Amino acid sequence: MTPAWKTYRSAPSPGTPVIEAEALPEQGHLSLTLEGERGRFPLLVVCLGDGELRAYVNACPHQFLPLDQRGRRVLSEDGERLRCTNHDAAFSARTGEGTGGYGLGCALDPVPVRREDGWLVIGD
Repeated sequence: MTPAWKTYRSAPSPGTPVIEAEALPEQGHLSLTLEGERGRFPLLVVCLGDGELRAYVNACPHQFLPLDQRGRRVLSEDGERLRCTNHDAAFSARTGEGTGGYGLGCALDPVPVRREDGWLVIGD
C-alpha cells in the first residue's frame, strides 16, 4: 500500500533535501514548504528534544488546512501534542494519531525523514 504522503500531487522524491541539519532546533517544530517540479509540498518537522525527529504533511485531516494557518504555535509546551490552529484538533507529536477534538478518529500523514550528509532529507 502506498503511504498517504506519496499520494499528494506535490510529494517530494525520497532523498530530497529539506533543511540543513544544524538549522533544526533541539526541541520544537518547523513549518516548511518544499518547492519542486510538481508544486509546493507543506511539511511540518517536529524535533522531540531527545534527538528524534518526526515529520508530517502540514495538513489537518479534518479540513486539510495547514495546522499553523491561524498562528505559528502548534506544538504544546511539553512537546507531546500538535494542535491545529483552525479548529483545535489535537494530535500526538510522536505518532500523528488524533488525541482530541476534531482530531479524534483520524491522524496526520507521516513523512519519513532522515539525517544524511549534514542535511535532513525525505526518506523512503
